[in-house]
Amino acid sequence: MNTLARHPSGLAHVFGSIGRHRTLLWQLVAREVAGRYRGSAAGLLWSFFNPLLMLAVYTFVFSVVFRMRWEGASDSRIDFAMLVFAGMIVHGLFAECVNRAPTLVLGSPNLVKKVVFPLEILTWAAVGSALFHAAVSTVVLLAFIAAARHALPWTVILLPLVLAPFALFTAGVTWWLASLGVYVRDVAQVTGVATTVLLFLSPVFFPVSALPEGYRLLFHLNPLTFVIEQAREVLIWGRLPHWPGLALYALLGLAAAWAGLYWFQRTRRGFADVL
Repeated sequence: MNTLARHPSGLAHVFGSIGRHRTLLWQLVAREVAGRYRGSAAGLLWSFFNPLLMLAVYTFVFSVVFRMRWEGASDSRIDFAMLVFAGMIVHGLFAECVNRAPTLVLGSPNLVKKVVFPLEILTWAAVGSALFHAAVSTVVLLAFIAAARHALPWTVILLPLVLAPFALFTAGVTWWLASLGVYVRDVAQVTGVATTVLLFLSPVFFPVSALPEGYRLLFHLNPLTFVIEQAREVLIWGRLPHWPGLALYALLGLAAAWAGLYWFQRTRRGFADVL
């Protein structure tokens, strides 16, 4: 029997696996979230404490030490903190999935040997867990905005539309790295460094307009840049997202997800032999 026939990788399967295995997916996401804090005294509260602590540190360093400013924003550190927090949410979602990806399959050898288990669903579980933590951070940010401005822009309801294509793109990268991590164990060492570097090569702590003209194109080629900027538009500035750009990103996300799934399904036949 053809391997790809047994492990479908068509475009429809990018979403089809979610529908067919939604109960299993829910259980895996719950396990991912619970497992992250198992044994800690504060438990799920770390989802609130961690982003707040990092936000305080980065806000001090970049707004006080380096005196970074956004065009159109006040000199208030509160405004700066909100802008940084929005960028951290997007980067954190991507970094959590990418850093987890190389061990997704390696950490589940018992599942690999079960022929009927849909291994591709592990990626959606990782993305779902990352989206949960992003949602927690977003709630913290919205509470911060409401306290500072005494109101929330109605455009915050559009954030899921901004993050959906990004989640697809992230899933594609995660599928690719999950497979590669089985065959090349050093990938797990590289991803942590790569996501840290990406944090400073994305407009998380500064606007792209603050860069020299020659570097701006490079930053716009970063797949996180557009999403970070659009998240700020709907969460902080109260503006509509750039619809043509969002549509183009949706196509990019769909293409990345399909390519990642195709690679994963094509290479998974060797997982059991390597493990």
